[in-house]
Amino acid sequence: MSDTLPAPSTPAAPERKVSGVPIRLEGVTKRYSGQDRPAVDSVSLDIAAGETVMFVGPSGCGKTTLLKMINRLIEPSDGRIHLGDEDVTSQDPDQLRRRIGYVIQAGGLFPHMTVGTNVGMVPRMLGWEKQRVTERIDELLDLVGLDPDVYRDRYPKELSGGQQQRVGVARALAADPPVLLMDEPFGAVDPITRQRLQDELIRIQLELGKTIVFVTHDFDEAVKLGDKIVIFDVGARIVQYDTPEAILAEPAEEYVADFVGAGATLKQLTLTRVNSLELRQVTTASVGDDAAEAVARARAAGDDFVVVLDKRGRPISWPTLAEVSRMSTVPPTVDERLPVVGLGATLNDALDTMLAASQGGVVVLGRRDGMAGVVSIEAIMEAIQRTRQETAG
Repeated sequence: MSDTLPAPSTPAAPERKVSGVPIRLEGVTKRYSGQDRPAVDSVSLDIAAGETVMFVGPSGCGKTTLLKMINRLIEPSDGRIHLGDEDVTSQDPDQLRRRIGYVIQAGGLFPHMTVGTNVGMVPRMLGWEKQRVTERIDELLDLVGLDPDVYRDRYPKELSGGQQQRVGVARALAADPPVLLMDEPFGAVDPITRQRLQDELIRIQLELGKTIVFVTHDFDEAVKLGDKIVIFDVGARIVQYDTPEAILAEPAEEYVADFVGAGATLKQLTLTRVNSLELRQVTTASVGDDAAEAVARARAAGDDFVVVLDKRGRPISWPTLAEVSRMSTVPPTVDERLPVVGLGATLNDALDTMLAASQGGVVVLGRRDGMAGVVSIEAIMEAIQRTRQETAG
């Protein structure tokens, strides 16, 4: 990667779209026979339309039970559940679940069905016409960064864990539900894949603006993804419900401070996103372009590498000019170690990605995994230092 990059530019922030509806829980309770205390004890909670709200707390505190009562996979013993202005507590639960997306760990895909069949299941159940279902499948696979022509007819066993999880998200969004429930969806994948899936969710949410309720045991994940975080104690008692910034800065009680753990100052650094930095625009070339012409453009721009884009405009490699000069056309080679992050990635994510790939920079992906720019390690370190000084001050 070149040490001398062209002047930076900052991408325009996409306008926030909201297609979700508010969720209101009123005194929602779950009692199980034979237990002295309710698993969920009279929880009341308001979630704004289009927000991502993270449920965190110790194992057995009731956060997953509460999540599953929203779509009535678990029936509440008492209380009311509202989606928008609609009380859904007494509605037919099967009909309700077709209007709420649901994502679980490892995607929950049906192994005997193709990717396309998995994604199109709910629209078919809702009676959509065949052509509309087919178009929706391709649209959603593209949305989650999977080429429909490549993945539509594959089976789940032919996919990596991260690809299965992307298909799970696509399936949950298939009928365009206003609410998406996610139960520790990224818990079974490796750290690098987990970070990329988190980035993907941030990008999708920016584009769609669903109301997302997300259960996680990982407070760092909650800080990264959440507009708001709910910290629960036993019985799903709400200890604190606020923005990540507010919880880190002012824990409501000692229990929250203990839950957040050591390194709260370091966690503050993870609140800074790549999209707050100035991205540098570098030379790109599409697969099949004339290699000599690409090299000439890069040299004129002062770059010593070229970012290669596939037919859909997604970066797949960044060979040096010396490597490209030995070729007649730009090759379709995919660099599996290409360091990439999304615009919603944290500075910590970007730094980890660079170090894992032994690179001095990272490619930043924008809408539909298209190229947004490049950030160097120097820019990351400067931003971290500024954030550290602001936090200390």
